[in-house]
Amino acid sequence: MEYIKNRFYESAMKNMTDLQKLRKDHGDVVLGQVNIDQVLSGMKGIPALLTETSKLDANEGIRFRGYSLPELQQKLPKMDDGGEPLPEGLFYLMMIGEIPTKEDVINISKDWATRAHVPQHAFDVIDAIPKNSRPMTQFSTAILSMAYDSVFMKAYRAGVNKKFYWDFMYEDVMTLIARLPRIAAYIYRRIYHNGNHIEPNPTLDWAGNLAHMMGHDSNEVRNLLRLYMVIHADHEGGNVSAHTTHLVGSALSNAYYAFAAGMVGLAGPLHGYANQEVMDWISEMTLQLGTDEPSDAQIGKYIEQTLIQGRVVPGYGHAVLRITDPRFTVQQQFAEKYIVNDKLINTVNAIYRVAPPILEATGKIKNPWPNVDAFSGSLLNHYGITESSFYTVLFGVSRSLGVLASLVFDRMYGLPIERPNSQTMEWFLNKAGIQSEG
Repeated sequence: MEYIKNRFYESAMKNMTDLQKLRKDHGDVVLGQVNIDQVLSGMKGIPALLTETSKLDANEGIRFRGYSLPELQQKLPKMDDGGEPLPEGLFYLMMIGEIPTKEDVINISKDWATRAHVPQHAFDVIDAIPKNSRPMTQFSTAILSMAYDSVFMKAYRAGVNKKFYWDFMYEDVMTLIARLPRIAAYIYRRIYHNGNHIEPNPTLDWAGNLAHMMGHDSNEVRNLLRLYMVIHADHEGGNVSAHTTHLVGSALSNAYYAFAAGMVGLAGPLHGYANQEVMDWISEMTLQLGTDEPSDAQIGKYIEQTLIQGRVVPGYGHAVLRITDPRFTVQQQFAEKYIVNDKLINTVNAIYRVAPPILEATGKIKNPWPNVDAFSGSLLNHYGITESSFYTVLFGVSRSLGVLASLVFDRMYGLPIERPNSQTMEWFLNKAGIQSEG
């Protein structure tokens, strides 16, 4: 729907004067001092990116355009009273900076439904990959295969003026987001359900249709996936999937290239793959203990053994947060609302009681609290989505909302190619005033 694009343009243009003023008159303002530890520990905490869609506070958690998750659960439109907020509403908020009306959300759903047709060659590419290949391999490859349809790439090659780049990037972003549930569900049914595919239902919302195509049509599963898509959608700009999408996009790559690169990053064990590692760790624990209802004492002993082995407790700790991740909390509340006495969820809650004091007592862990991955797998498992190797694909579908919205902002603002300076080991040693032992 063009009126969504027009609202984005009007909203973003209000920021252009500020951006130009910052560049022209205040480019020499110092933002902070960078030390060697920050550079050598992954550039943590260095202010180096402009990201409009969300901001992560160490002591509050994620805020989308200033709104916390509990606030969004109250304010974003829902399909029905008592349900979960619709991802379309969060996308609108990230793009335009305002809480949408129900009509706004319905219009985005309709727009995505009209764009959701996946070209046959994308399915052919998926089918050409061995069925036992990782789901994220199939997902990323399918996204790349659709770059043929990029209107941004065609416009760039035709010599369009750079002030219109955002327009064509917007079209690619909207089409790619619309197609992702179909791609994800196709991979899911191919791997785990013998290729018995389910056709999309264009009358459903974006997340509800994903649940349907996966073969889960209950209202609870639809609400779970709506919540899942909202809480995993964005996490400011510095995480691997967001930063990679931005970095590749800064070379004026199209949305398909940039997002596929971001998904390859999301597949890493220290990022989106972590939700699968949580499930593997719990499965390993219950197997070794010989019970699927371990006591707090048994869990505590197993955590201590994990640490002695030099391993981490997956789902605990965060590069930025210093509190229980609000995304963990809203999932816990979902379970309290809908689920009674699930053994796996009971174990997840027991780990939450036991793990933080043990981790904190080591004196080596800055954040002993759970993150989003600590709970998500148990909820999916409860509703029959037991295939943990697929969980990162669901993460990827959700993450598209934030990182691709940011890609439109990148082109609207005309942000340049990203090219930080790098130095040799000798340079760092000289700066530190020490002699090399090499």
